[in-house]
Amino acid sequence: MAEEPIKVGVISCAGEEIPEGTISRLSVRRVLEHLRPGQVVSLCLPLFLAGDGGERDFARDFPTITIDGCDKRCAQWGTEKYSGPVNAAFVVTEMLKDAPPLSGARSGRDLTEADLAAVALVAERLVQAIDGAARPAEEQAPAAVSCSCGCAASSKEIHL
Repeated sequence: MAEEPIKVGVISCAGEEIPEGTISRLSVRRVLEHLRPGQVVSLCLPLFLAGDGGERDFARDFPTITIDGCDKRCAQWGTEKYSGPVNAAFVVTEMLKDAPPLSGARSGRDLTEADLAAVALVAERLVQAIDGAARPAEEQAPAAVSCSCGCAASSKEIHL
């Protein structure tokens, strides 16, 4: 009998000043509600950074993926500082560098077709990372190799 997939935490950008923050949050909602309901847990970045033990414990004990709107990487930085390495880290500005320009909308009600396409693209990339992180440990790839100085020879960060 197959084991049930491991729950995966996702921490998205909290920045509302850039449209890519909105894209990151809407992508996570799409994954939570439509693409992987019941398999993904959304962790609250502001609570996480404020010291909430439940949020930090979950990120420490379960696979966690961050999705940042910009290269400040607040979600990734905070998660790694307080709970350890993440399984994958996405940056929306990097993911969409070759996509049509966003409208600048900061509300789900005002999205253009390009914005909706961006949400769909980011959500699909999240699903790929979630599916990889949710496999039982014995099915996952071997751990990253380290070099003689102790640094990771391969990065878990995903640059798309």
